[in-house]
Amino acid sequence: MKIDAVFSGGGVKGFAYVGVLEAWEEKNLQVERAAGTSAGAIIAGLLAAGYHSKDIKELMKTLDVQSLADPPLLSKLLPATKWLFLYFQLGLYKGEKLEAWLGDALSKRNIYRFGDLKPGVLKVVVSDLSLGKLVVIPDDLERVYGIRPDTFSVAAAIRMSAGFPYFFMPKSIQGKNKQKSIIVDGGLLSNFPLWIFSEAEEKQVRPVIGVKLTDSSTSVEPRQIRNALNMFPSLFTTMKQAHDNRYISKHQADHIIFVPTPEQNSMNFNITEENREKLRRIGKESSEKFLRKWSG
Repeated sequence: MKIDAVFSGGGVKGFAYVGVLEAWEEKNLQVERAAGTSAGAIIAGLLAAGYHSKDIKELMKTLDVQSLADPPLLSKLLPATKWLFLYFQLGLYKGEKLEAWLGDALSKRNIYRFGDLKPGVLKVVVSDLSLGKLVVIPDDLERVYGIRPDTFSVAAAIRMSAGFPYFFMPKSIQGKNKQKSIIVDGGLLSNFPLWIFSEAEEKQVRPVIGVKLTDSSTSVEPRQIRNALNMFPSLFTTMKQAHDNRYISKHQADHIIFVPTPEQNSMNFNITEENREKLRRIGKESSEKFLRKWSG
């Protein structure tokens, strides 16, 4: 059976997606179109390029996650300067190695730009801070920036979606008026874009399955906000979750796989092989449990 798939963000928790895909392939589910944010955009991009779970598992095995945290050379030599880069460049790490890794993986399937993909097969969510907009690449490129979608780099789009604020330096897109837009992690505005395949279509052609890296759709503990330092992470978390949780609350959740990923920092680039494997198993078990009840 062919399906459309939507993957949430989650940083290194995305290793769980390997197990999810293994369970799908064992049930002969084929992803026709894929969409995602951040880590979800990475998986969506690899699927759109023709990778299968076995291929992605091998890619992830060889991925040195720690190397993706690539500070500028000066901050390596003079560690104190990292705060200057954070202030002036808006991030600690360049993100160039992540984009290079993505570009290498995609090039092995002869995918460089969106014109190399089947139309509509991949949708990547990013946040435009300059315009204050949620942007879907490649769909919104022409309308918002005057850029031909088929010429835009797939690896660059995914890197933009995975640009966690303050961690990675933001990328930019030059708009119609020659003004640059600052682009960051799509999860800032929609970490789980389940709406993406239903907004513009009157009739659903294929089943849509969403995969959300979380404990559950409703198990958010109230936060204790006593000062400004408490408030900042709460503001950030609320921006990431409120829109998507509201959407989920209005629709039956029988097409969503909730993958519990407890006690795992999404930006922990020191993740061990043991924890990678644990996440894969959790992803597969969650997907198998879902598929036993799913009616399609």
